[in-house]
Amino acid sequence: MKKEKSYIDRVHTWGRISSLTSLCVMLMFPAAVCLYLNVWPSANDVLSGLLKIIPIYWTTAVIEVVSYTPVLGAGGTYLSFVTGNITNLKLPCGLNAMESAGVKANSEEGEVISTIAIATSAIVTTVILAAGVLLFSPVLPLITAKGSFFAPAFQQVLPALFGALGAGYFAKHWKISILPIAVMIIVLCFSGGIPAGTLIPIGIVVSLLGAFVMFKLGWVGQQNA
Repeated sequence: MKKEKSYIDRVHTWGRISSLTSLCVMLMFPAAVCLYLNVWPSANDVLSGLLKIIPIYWTTAVIEVVSYTPVLGAGGTYLSFVTGNITNLKLPCGLNAMESAGVKANSEEGEVISTIAIATSAIVTTVILAAGVLLFSPVLPLITAKGSFFAPAFQQVLPALFGALGAGYFAKHWKISILPIAVMIIVLCFSGGIPAGTLIPIGIVVSLLGAFVMFKLGWVGQQNA
């Protein structure tokens, strides 16, 4: 218990340091541009711009922390929020790694496996992106253009990724998957332009309530959920 507590304490300490450092580095870029060009926006312009996006992004940020932390663990969450690409890369990597290792999320083993998987994902992604930029920069504008033969494929990358990732979980836990999938389909039928930041909390609430009701009714349990 002492070692576990010490490990978690170190995770939170270094996670906070890395998060604050990353935030400062990100803010240094616009500050450096303003300093170099000697062009500083007025406080009114900054506040008016922030007021339009802060309510959306703050709400999404809180929802993502609450929903991702139990799945990815403390270390995986810090790494994911610092390196980005959570939903389309870090989350699938963490989930697949824990499933392959046969460990559960929010367990001691899951915490370690998830952190290692996400850290490896961040390193590999950086290396591949750097190599891809150097090798494919001459031809990338051609294959991603609107009239390109490959353009439709690039537009379906995320649906294909999450479809492949979700199919295994839906098949394994089909009873508790039916209700949230049905609700999401109904919501999208009536409001197809609803943003993902709104769909995520709806799906989470429906999934939790549906699983709780099914558990109380005896339809699902720990072994057959």
